[in-house]
Amino acid sequence: MKHRIVVLGAGYAGAYAAGTLARRLSPADAEITVVNAEPDFVQRLRLHQLAAGQEIEAPQLTEVFAGTGIRLRLARVTDVDPERQVVAVADADGGGELGYDTLVYALGSHGADHGVPGVTEHAFDIAARPSALRLRERLDSLDSLDRRDGGGNVLVVGDGLTGIETATEIAESRPGLSVTLIARGELGAPLSAGARSHLRRACDRLGITVREHTHVEAVETARVLCADGTVLASDATVWTAGFAVTPIAATSGLEVTGNGRIVVDRTMRSVSHPHVYAAGDSAYAVGDNGQPLPMSCASAGYTGRQAVGAIVGHLTGREIPNTKLEYVGNHISLGRRDGILQMVDGEAEAKPKYMGGRKAARIKEGIVKMSLWASSHPTFGLPQRKHRLAAAPNVPAEKAAA
Repeated sequence: MKHRIVVLGAGYAGAYAAGTLARRLSPADAEITVVNAEPDFVQRLRLHQLAAGQEIEAPQLTEVFAGTGIRLRLARVTDVDPERQVVAVADADGGGELGYDTLVYALGSHGADHGVPGVTEHAFDIAARPSALRLRERLDSLDSLDRRDGGGNVLVVGDGLTGIETATEIAESRPGLSVTLIARGELGAPLSAGARSHLRRACDRLGITVREHTHVEAVETARVLCADGTVLASDATVWTAGFAVTPIAATSGLEVTGNGRIVVDRTMRSVSHPHVYAAGDSAYAVGDNGQPLPMSCASAGYTGRQAVGAIVGHLTGREIPNTKLEYVGNHISLGRRDGILQMVDGEAEAKPKYMGGRKAARIKEGIVKMSLWASSHPTFGLPQRKHRLAAAPNVPAEKAAA
């Protein structure tokens, strides 16, 4: 009987893991199934561009996995039972259960409302393609309004990388709108002094109003309420104040952190259930610097690569490699013609030097294009090595952690 590998999620981490496993394991021994709710690959790194009105490529997953031997199940994951080793899914036909011998949990993340009243009902986010398209429709309707009539106000709440990229992209693509970026602390606080200055100049150039040290307490249909009593009018409130994972892992009985991320060992294997691996935003993985890896595309690559190496090693009896788990810096787009590259040191603190301007923007664009190519060509166009499985592939958990 073939070893059943089920991959949950076809984002950057899931698509990579499924494709690399298909390239490295013999189809005579392993059966790989990918479960994803959407029919296309979502370029999460470019959803701010999609919301701003640009056309973003979205390869169909049927085409992405064509010829790889990977089975695609378009369905929504509703539950995971690690004791019975089954996954419950819901689809147009009603759904059912999928059994697995090895599970790769890569369901990613979504926007976090942090319990702020009104966010779910009244704010837009760009954590998923459907929500980014809803924001795009709203911005289209606002473009016809005149600032002199008090219309066209867009508030972007959250000054992390997503908030910065969203505010600058909207301001550049839709100059008729008035964009305000709300920062809870100092704008660009994690960046070096030079990079912060560059960011401020970019906001000034694009006409973005920045409100620092502002805490939003509630979101209403046409305004946001701040902790200091300030009321800001808003025709579109974009919520970019962090990300959260689905509660599926937490309710399944897997060991998770307080915010629901799966606790894994150095090989991305669940510390509580050895048949489960996690990658991407769903995994709570400690990097080589001793700090948790941030939710990011880069982390998805590192954790996905490590999970695949461990799975192949366990199943084939080969040595398990240690992939570097590092956080080297941030690549921030400031519209299409400007950007910031901020590298960090071993303690994840910003280095004094940074790169800004068109060169930084071109590098960021290259990273995004490379990520799309790798995800839409999951076997990388490389020869199939097809390792055969060992006679007894599932080693004890204590040996796996050694």
